[in-house]
Amino acid sequence: MAPSRRRRRCTAAPPTTAKLVLLLVVLLLQLSEGASSDGGSDAPCDFPAIFNFGDSNSDTGGLSALIAVVPPPFGRTYFGMPAGRFSDGRLTIDFMAQSLGIRYLSAYLDSVGSNFSQGANFATAAASIRPANGSIFVSGISPISLDKVYSLGGRYFWVHNTAPLGCLTYAVVLLPKLAAPRDDAGCSVAYNAAARFFNARLRETVDRLRAALPDAALTYVDVYSAKYRLISQAKQLGFGDPLLVCCGYGGGEYNFDRDIRCGGKVEVNGTSVLAGKSCDDPSRSVSWDGVHFTEAANRFVFELIVGGKLSDPPVPLRQACRRGGGGR
Repeated sequence: MAPSRRRRRCTAAPPTTAKLVLLLVVLLLQLSEGASSDGGSDAPCDFPAIFNFGDSNSDTGGLSALIAVVPPPFGRTYFGMPAGRFSDGRLTIDFMAQSLGIRYLSAYLDSVGSNFSQGANFATAAASIRPANGSIFVSGISPISLDKVYSLGGRYFWVHNTAPLGCLTYAVVLLPKLAAPRDDAGCSVAYNAAARFFNARLRETVDRLRAALPDAALTYVDVYSAKYRLISQAKQLGFGDPLLVCCGYGGGEYNFDRDIRCGGKVEVNGTSVLAGKSCDDPSRSVSWDGVHFTEAANRFVFELIVGGKLSDPPVPLRQACRRGGGGR
């Protein structure tokens, strides 16, 4: 008879609390001195660097450095190793940096001066930043704080609304009663209604800030629509079930287990064994770990928003220094 195998949870998964999910992603952009922002030119803006103050969906290492190290198999698709990102590879903000011709963001500020050479991610330390000439600011702080950043020199803001929270596997599996009923895409009707209500108020806030901050260029980006299109049309776009988690334990609905998440380990006969494993082909998955997207999904969202069709005013990322007036 084979010896019995005792199993218990050994390693906690990276933080995926509701608070992280609900944080708004806002991108704050500031040009180098002398750059035009009058909206009269089609020339791309000169963005030498990016600062990110986002949540875990845009964090490039801050949480991993300060709270809990992101373990394998995070980073398996692109970096070949964990890179502080809650995904198998690059995030939407990484594709933004690539499109601007600058390096991917590190978790730390490498240089400060009149001309930044690289971006930095401060997802967990937003209060310590001081804007300086010659930089782009990418932020996930509350829009209420934009006026404070404006007073410190920030002028160009790229504001992401919140995602369809009712389409997160985390929400529909762990809170099934609150998530019911669900729509044809499998998303919680109530959660998504709450997200749309929030986004409507956010858009009103951005409109007010345009009047209150006359020298600022604020671009409101409808990330909600981009992500819901991906989730509701996932199979037509070549993905599998959008709620099926690529990296997980497999002990629950949609491959999502409340105790053993992506990268989590268990102890078997005194040996620590990886239980939260990755699926074979993350490029066909939308959900990486039940809360965050795969690189393939992040790339799809980036491609929908970079050109400006989902933005107000409808300016592409490379021209986000232009004040297009806004409005609907």
